[in-house]
Amino acid sequence: MSTTSSSPKLERGLSNRHIQLIAIGGAIGTGLFMGSGKTISVAGPSVIFVYMIIGFMLFFVMRAMGELLLSNLNYKTFADFAGDLLGPWAAFFTGWTYWFCWVVTGIADVVAIAHYVAYWWGNLPLWIPALACIALLLVLNLATVKAFGETEFWFSMIKIVAIGALIVVGLVMIITKFQSNGATASFSNLWADGGMFPTGFMGFVAGFQIAVFAFVGIELVGTTAAETKDPEKTLPKAINSIPIRILFFYVGALIILMAVQPWRLFSAGESPFVGMFVLAGLAGAAGIINFVVLTSATSSANSGIYSTSRMLRGLSMEGDAPKAFEKLSGRSVPRNALMFSCMFLLAGVVLLYSGDSVMAAFTLVTTVSALCFMFVWSIILISYLVYRKRRPHLHAASKFKMPGGAFMPYVVLAFFGFILWALTTQLDTLQALLITPLWFVGLAIGYSVIRRNPRHAQLRALHVEKVAAEREDAGAFRIHGPRAEDTIDSETHSV
Repeated sequence: MSTTSSSPKLERGLSNRHIQLIAIGGAIGTGLFMGSGKTISVAGPSVIFVYMIIGFMLFFVMRAMGELLLSNLNYKTFADFAGDLLGPWAAFFTGWTYWFCWVVTGIADVVAIAHYVAYWWGNLPLWIPALACIALLLVLNLATVKAFGETEFWFSMIKIVAIGALIVVGLVMIITKFQSNGATASFSNLWADGGMFPTGFMGFVAGFQIAVFAFVGIELVGTTAAETKDPEKTLPKAINSIPIRILFFYVGALIILMAVQPWRLFSAGESPFVGMFVLAGLAGAAGIINFVVLTSATSSANSGIYSTSRMLRGLSMEGDAPKAFEKLSGRSVPRNALMFSCMFLLAGVVLLYSGDSVMAAFTLVTTVSALCFMFVWSIILISYLVYRKRRPHLHAASKFKMPGGAFMPYVVLAFFGFILWALTTQLDTLQALLITPLWFVGLAIGYSVIRRNPRHAQLRALHVEKVAAEREDAGAFRIHGPRAEDTIDSETHSV
């Protein structure tokens, strides 16, 4: 995608601590607090391996994204490098799909937030907390990017403290041989009841189709590239710490939960975090965890509003969205894009009054969202493969190379294929899998209209010329090594 130096710039207002906590917040979804009960009930202790495998695979997606973003600091988001490497169509499909991902997720979050608030004020009409949340997040995001960063910082801190408290309390219960429901807290509970795979292979597979939703948003740090101070240092640090976060927050918490009590005692409809603190005799445990989950859902909606506005601005700058979305406010915030995205979150208020179908609708929209996120993750990997082929001099000069970059993208893409198959094994996720292509059909129709624009035709022609030149340069690089201009180019665009 092109960049114009004359256009108003986004402000680099996110510091290292903001980026680190945004990355943590993206890696810890609401699914860990509320959905882990269901994953444990269907997969048993094997859910530990489910989260480890998903985290392992997505780490390579993040490393690919990191190397690409740092190969050219003019890239603002992953939609930019997708358009630059794959063509204008990729920027259009990636940008709008990522916008759709977060709008759908945001709608689900608004529904969840209203119900969490009802825990304390049961007589309060649900539309009041829903509208109040949308208004609050809009105000916070309209202020400055630093206000968004601060909000996410503290939301993430709440999640970190909650998980840390769970691990500490659980360890104390294990050390003191705590007893409940006829069972003694012990690490042996992980394998004493049917082994590590008590529900068999299909139970293990069912764990994947649920757990993958918990990782939605892990790529969020990639949308902050244009507003990050010193991205060459902060982005690698945030991305490289992802495995530690997965091990501590997901694997560590799940091991403790299933060590305190056998996996068969977990209910699919209840938060295991609440159950853990109730067992420990902590007064107000349900209220505390309800507050944590409320902040987690609000954090997700906050991230959605932020990322959708940046994607819309990028699409507008390339002629793939109305020109009004490109405009920045006096505080360097894409105000029009923010308000447009928030308008769609109001659909969550309507969903609140859909009666008995609200949970079915909630499951459907979150599954569709996760499928679209997988599309975005796949585009990142395909962009990386093209980058390695056409720009070997930038890869050679990179100081943040993706490990296993020659073959790991294929492994991860094959893993995504496995996830798609897993989604066909349950009726509710199968329905979402069948509905999701309708979004891409709509996008294809939209793109067929936009590509007739003379400016878009010019962009495609320029891309074809650039690809031909890059292939020629790549061939020369592989035969003769770097030229002087390659070295200069590498020093300019890579770290």
